[in-house]
Amino acid sequence: MMTLLLLLLFLCEAHSQAASKPNFVLLMADDLGIGDPGCYGNKTLRTPNIDRLARGGVKLTQHLAASPLCTPSRAAFMTGRYPVRSGMASQSQVGVFLFSASSGGLPPSEITFAKLLKDQSYSTALIGKWHLGISCHDRGDFCHHPTSHGFDYFHGLPLTNLRDCKPRGGTVFAPGIRLLVFVPLRLITVALLTLAALKWLGLIRTPRCVFLGLLLLAALLIGLLLGFLNYFRPLNCFLMRNREVTQQPLSYDDLTQRLTADATRFLRRNAKTPFLLVLSFLHVHTALFSSKKFAGKSKHGAYGDAVEEMDWSVGQILDVLDKLKLADNTLVYFSSDQGAHIEEVTIKDEVHGGSNGIYKGGKANNWEGGIRVPGIVRWPGVIPAGLEIDQPTSNMDIFPTVAKLAGSPLPQDRIIDGRDLMPLLRGQTQRSEHEFLFHYCNSYLNAVRWNPPNSTSIWKAFFFTPKFFPEGSNGCFHTRVCLCDGQYVAYHDPPLLFEISRDPRERHPLTPASEPRFQEILATMQEAVARHVQTLQDVPNQLSLGNLIWKPWLQLCCSSSGLSCKCDREKQDGRRF
Repeated sequence: MMTLLLLLLFLCEAHSQAASKPNFVLLMADDLGIGDPGCYGNKTLRTPNIDRLARGGVKLTQHLAASPLCTPSRAAFMTGRYPVRSGMASQSQVGVFLFSASSGGLPPSEITFAKLLKDQSYSTALIGKWHLGISCHDRGDFCHHPTSHGFDYFHGLPLTNLRDCKPRGGTVFAPGIRLLVFVPLRLITVALLTLAALKWLGLIRTPRCVFLGLLLLAALLIGLLLGFLNYFRPLNCFLMRNREVTQQPLSYDDLTQRLTADATRFLRRNAKTPFLLVLSFLHVHTALFSSKKFAGKSKHGAYGDAVEEMDWSVGQILDVLDKLKLADNTLVYFSSDQGAHIEEVTIKDEVHGGSNGIYKGGKANNWEGGIRVPGIVRWPGVIPAGLEIDQPTSNMDIFPTVAKLAGSPLPQDRIIDGRDLMPLLRGQTQRSEHEFLFHYCNSYLNAVRWNPPNSTSIWKAFFFTPKFFPEGSNGCFHTRVCLCDGQYVAYHDPPLLFEISRDPRERHPLTPASEPRFQEILATMQEAVARHVQTLQDVPNQLSLGNLIWKPWLQLCCSSSGLSCKCDREKQDGRRF
């Protein structure tokens, strides 16, 4: 009898502890600019649900992505660490994964917040975009896959949404195709015409095999180009449920509705247990898409349609939390992985990138427009409603915040760069715990931010800046995305210094004449950089050429034979799950 009583007490205590643990819904947009939501000042895009979230919680106005590119930014978000610590920061011009059959990805040794929460008996799900790798050595090891990083359930796109994924959407590989195909074809054409003319004039005698060889080389290049354009979409643009390919190539028909419905099903299935839901939107990365209900309805073309459809999805999640009476025990976070991609303009001059508000630059550079992103946190009854905080915070901060609230200790064998947000969100402190934040462009330390104690000033120093082209523009339109080294950047010695708190547009670099403490400020920031650099360790580069290239033995395909990578099991699997 006593044993039974003790067992009942134990079960009641366990149930009480489970009930006291908050739930987490983390909503991550893709390439959404801080100037896009209404709550951040947009007057023409309709985002009533994101705005509703902001009214009910805290709006962070200096929330910063740890990187201005998808892959490294998401690695930092998941681990609470600068991406350079995990090898998720490229040492070359390509800063993200472009092929599903690449061997790089978030290393198995990294600890995500999902792993920590799973150890605390949370149900965990990632729905939407991953972009942190799939497999290491063979297609079945799934070493980088979400289910190997703490997520019980995954439904979404393991790579990313590219123009190439949408029929007639264009290609992101245009610069590479020009360099590797069209330039050689032009040279071959010139060589053929020159040789033919010289032969016709009787100046040289060219063997037929030379002409044949050049023609075969041209045919090979054209064949490779056509093969690439034909096969890229089915091989790289597919949906998965857990470790099974369910739709190859993916269909954009009601895609947001399908993923949102799956997210709400997860909430309903786990309403009585602590849960973590990461809803990682494909919106508003190009290729832009939206369902018939939203297409053509906004004032901002295809981009605005996609934003408004994403906002609808946010509303569906909030409504389900209300219906299940879970809102008061659920921390909801909304953000974007980096700023808007302002160079996204079609050949018809339709803008496919968003707004970064008053801020300079955008995706792929560390001007404020590239890294200052929406940041909204709501937890009714715990976090004050309608509060606005203009202290430096980072997407890395979600890791320690979520871990502590779930009752999980932080890993002691590694540096965690994020800081617990709750004291700031609850109003227990008025200052961010980040005195310094370091801004990386790929693996290169690009800038440093200093929030001195007992001061209202926030300083930012650039060691190099991207060269915008055309001159006087606000982006790198010649390369379609800013690059991080070589001829594409301008180096600064001394560093370019701004007082962000007074000059958030970064228009007026300071000088020793305009700022008496110029040298002192830079010296303090450079000392912080030196200390930071000493904490970095050599790790395998996950974005090396060897890890980026397409490897056929890693290619996932609907057919076990690999002869036809086409299927659509979404409806069937949707019923099953």
